[in-house]
Amino acid sequence: MLLHVRHETKYLYVPSVETAQHMAHLKPLNSPNQHLIKHELTINPEPSQRSESQDVFGNTQTFFALPSAHDSLSVIADSTLKTSPIAPPCDEHASLPWESVREHFRYHSKAAWDAADEFVFASPYVPRHEDFVAWARPSFTPGRPLLAAAQDVMERIHTEFHYEPEATQVNTPALEALHGKRGVCQDFAHVMVAALRAMGLAARYVSGYLLTEPPPGQPRLVGSDASHAWASVYVPAVEASEGRWYDFDPTNNRAPGEDYVTLALGRDYADVSPMRGVIHGGAKHTLDVAVTVEPVGQ
Repeated sequence: MLLHVRHETKYLYVPSVETAQHMAHLKPLNSPNQHLIKHELTINPEPSQRSESQDVFGNTQTFFALPSAHDSLSVIADSTLKTSPIAPPCDEHASLPWESVREHFRYHSKAAWDAADEFVFASPYVPRHEDFVAWARPSFTPGRPLLAAAQDVMERIHTEFHYEPEATQVNTPALEALHGKRGVCQDFAHVMVAALRAMGLAARYVSGYLLTEPPPGQPRLVGSDASHAWASVYVPAVEASEGRWYDFDPTNNRAPGEDYVTLALGRDYADVSPMRGVIHGGAKHTLDVAVTVEPVGQ
């Protein structure tokens, strides 16, 4: 599937911002199921410094500095990608009990290092807490395959939680979302990551976009889409099968496919926020974000 993604971020400041430095995660990843064909990042006002680098998780990050006064900031990321269907789990991965995977991540003397190890531990938005263990435990019955348990966690979040955009903020703790049973895709992804880690498993946060279809007979609403988020769980190498991450979207109760675009991967939202920075001045600001994801040619 050939997709075009346009992500617009606009800030208005009162009074003007005197100086600013920002970091953006707005360039989609390349992966076996996703090929970035073209990407352009337009920043207005034009920054005096701008550089692109790779963070520790393999995401592309763009730093830019604005040393002079400005009362607005516009950042537009325009990307064209080719996505392909994601291969189903191999038999070894589909049948591997969750306890075996948990054991893989327990400390053992002279154990082989696995890059997924760092995703077992707590992170800024996903703390350790017994409430996550208690909530997750019913999904992890003895001997249950890991991917079946993760599927159950996803389905329970989709069933038990209510999607309410005004119920939470960007910095709402995952524990609060768990107790309130409401929030948005970011909250649901954090709760799922927390539940998986609570059981000793490696789980990561995925930010990206989802191609949404309008109701029958209605045109696509340009700019009506938004950034999306979901969770991913790791199954280590088994016999002839290499280790692999499997994605789950609790907001939509499905496995992501070629209608999803992966933007960045991290421990939680703090690692992959689309825009963050430090400003001097601009006591008040308004933020407007618009995302459009559509098939090329429409």
